[in-house]
Amino acid sequence: MENVEARIVLVEVRCDNSANLRNAGWSSPVARRAQYNAIRMHTKQRGDIAEQAAILEALKRGWSVLRPIGDCLPYDLVFDVAGRFVKAQVKCAWFDTPSQNYVVDNRRTKTNRRAMIREEYTASDFDFALVYLQQKSIFYVYPIGVFISFGSEIHMVEAERRQRRPRSSAYRDAWDLIAPWALQEEILVGTPVKVGEAVSRVIPSQALQNSRNF
Repeated sequence: MENVEARIVLVEVRCDNSANLRNAGWSSPVARRAQYNAIRMHTKQRGDIAEQAAILEALKRGWSVLRPIGDCLPYDLVFDVAGRFVKAQVKCAWFDTPSQNYVVDNRRTKTNRRAMIREEYTASDFDFALVYLQQKSIFYVYPIGVFISFGSEIHMVEAERRQRRPRSSAYRDAWDLIAPWALQEEILVGTPVKVGEAVSRVIPSQALQNSRNF
């Protein structure tokens, strides 16, 4: 009888521990895999929404849109702007409650079941980064040189505050940066070059500076 009671107590203790582990956020391997898939699907859905919103914005401007096959490239969409291909990386920002800012990581993220690996982008990976604020239905349009010049995160302030506006505010809804850059690129490609004459490639950040000087 004592052995039976001991077994009952042991079972009760194990059940209590399992409940405590679940309350602490732990679960079985099957449940953890389901949680991982749910988070991944949520992130994938947000990315799909951002891409569709970017496609709609491009079509409104009369640009054709191409989508690469697969997800191994550093860009998500390609815009055909006046015959010039513009590579765009699309990201979806999240809302940071403590700071009341929208935040995006400006690094490339690779995820597997064991770890999340982040890599920095290079200036040749794409031409523009399109950061979508889903709650506001608006994009921040960053030239690649500007995008990678930030730290690991970019904060976008949408709340009305009596403070100095962050550097990111200059790129809010800045779709008008893309067409002038594409036009300058097309001129450079199509202009005859004399022997011994040097030609440099215009990057988006330079196009931004030149357009503001007009």
